[in-house]
Amino acid sequence: MTPNVPPRTVHTGPDEVLRRLDLAVAHKLDGLLHGEYQGLVPGHGSELSETRAYVAGDDVRRIDWNVTARMVAPHVRETIADRELETWALVDVGPTMDFGTAFCEKRDLAVSAAAAIGFLTARTGNRFGAVIAGPDGCEVVPARGGRTHLMSTLHRLVTQPRIDSGRVDLGAAVDRLSVVARRRGLVTVVSDFLAPPEEWSRPLRRLAARHETIAVEVIDPRELSLPDVGVLSVVDPATGRTREVPTSSRKLRARYAAAATEQRKVIADALRGAGVDHLVLRTDRDWLFDVVRFVTERRARVHARRAGWGAR
Repeated sequence: MTPNVPPRTVHTGPDEVLRRLDLAVAHKLDGLLHGEYQGLVPGHGSELSETRAYVAGDDVRRIDWNVTARMVAPHVRETIADRELETWALVDVGPTMDFGTAFCEKRDLAVSAAAAIGFLTARTGNRFGAVIAGPDGCEVVPARGGRTHLMSTLHRLVTQPRIDSGRVDLGAAVDRLSVVARRRGLVTVVSDFLAPPEEWSRPLRRLAARHETIAVEVIDPRELSLPDVGVLSVVDPATGRTREVPTSSRKLRARYAAAATEQRKVIADALRGAGVDHLVLRTDRDWLFDVVRFVTERRARVHARRAGWGAR
């Protein structure tokens, strides 16, 4: 079976990229993940409803401390789903995203993830905004409703210029998103998260304290292991420096794989500590399948928790 491959933003015109993404989401995702006002994950509303006893796995941000004090046991406050959802996508378009050795580049996958978020949450009255983070700073696209605005935002993302060197301050970008996303809603941060976690983990934790937050980590297989191809010239996208790497050395390849595994573990631990949902997309895998699996598993956990509470 041929995997669903994101359209290449370099070799394909922006209109064709958006058309193919629209078809992929509409035909492959929307039919599987339909559900009124649920979007990618079951979100929260702002209108207060009834309280219930706290069960393991509940969001501690929803604890009603007044009821908890009266009942001498933790209780959470349910909310009624909003009829209008505000969704924000922070997309990293730094030089490290312009890399790919499989079906596509990491930037193509990031654009696809943002498009899926936008198309799946584009219901009547819902609004979509974006923060595009590059080495030169952040570009903010205000949240507005309507398909025209959504397509315009995605077009701006697809046509972002590529910069050969420099690094994205992901922590500053997350802080910027916290400022512009004033209304509680769904927030997605799409990046490879290669910057040191101490730079972005605390801002991400603050963001997740207010919004339903998803971290989409984009990975290429060559970031996890090196092939045996002799002497390989590699370029550091942050500094532009070039280095010759003797990939024929088995010991070097083993050290590289071990370091890459440890790096990804540190990233995963930081994301878990920030209290966000973690979705991994790889350039050598079917991204639509990974999105569907993530959403169905997330919803199953939420529904199982609610069913367990109802049976008590």
